[in-house]
Amino acid sequence: MCASRGISTRLQLSKRRGGEGGVPALSETFCTKIHRKQKTVSVAYDSPGGNGLGKTNEGEGKKQKWEPKNWEQHLSNIREMRKERDAPVDQMGAGKCFDSDAPPEVRRYQVLLSLMLSSQTKDQVTSAAMMRLREHGLTVDNILETDDVTLGQLIYPVGFWKRKVSYIKQTTAILKEDYAGDIPRTLAELVKLPGVGPKMAHLVMDIAWQDISGIGVDTHVHRISNRLKWAKKETKLPEETRLALEEWLPRDLWSEINWLLVGFGQQVCLPVNPRCSECLNRDICPASRKR
Repeated sequence: MCASRGISTRLQLSKRRGGEGGVPALSETFCTKIHRKQKTVSVAYDSPGGNGLGKTNEGEGKKQKWEPKNWEQHLSNIREMRKERDAPVDQMGAGKCFDSDAPPEVRRYQVLLSLMLSSQTKDQVTSAAMMRLREHGLTVDNILETDDVTLGQLIYPVGFWKRKVSYIKQTTAILKEDYAGDIPRTLAELVKLPGVGPKMAHLVMDIAWQDISGIGVDTHVHRISNRLKWAKKETKLPEETRLALEEWLPRDLWSEINWLLVGFGQQVCLPVNPRCSECLNRDICPASRKR
């Protein structure tokens, strides 16, 4: 008890949630004149990516989540520039290449194949290949009966077409044997299929199953995210960009962000000689070349 006040203060520290193991409740009597240095501890908090760790001060609560400067204005401007939906992805993307009159399992198979073909390939080329495949008969059984030479002729000139012939035949055989001709229902199973990477798998989950498992990051999303500084530090690979975006971007935007940025990248934010003078973000984009 302090002589100056004659009062003791009892501090209750209740068990916290979110940390590893939690902190047990305890009591401490101390003098109001004694100043204790606050302790900084690591606690887990929920982020869109699901595994973020942040620092929090016992007296301050959770640390504010990092967000890119002007990101909401960036996004609003991109939506305005994309409102006509007239980019190649809007007419020939994976969401437009399947036969809408086919049975559900066939539609899902066609979505998967269109994404497998789209890697390192322009939407126009992918769309043309998908049309030829559909005219040939784009079902699991028919592709298994198609010889490799014919399949190659149908998908040429998509990027790495010879390798994709092998991937398509292997994946289709797995679907027939293990999934009764349908496609896997989970992300973990999709990425095990030959020729299917994380970007494709997340987009398949979204388009085929209407299940948002993550952001599909292709070369356009990767490039534009770095130009806008939408990551804490520059990313080198699309998968690094996906993880960086999912740390802060609200989950209800994960599906929209792919087609927004892909179309924006096809029309305005080009890989070479971007049309900065036409961009509504020219005054707030870190990479703007306006002069």
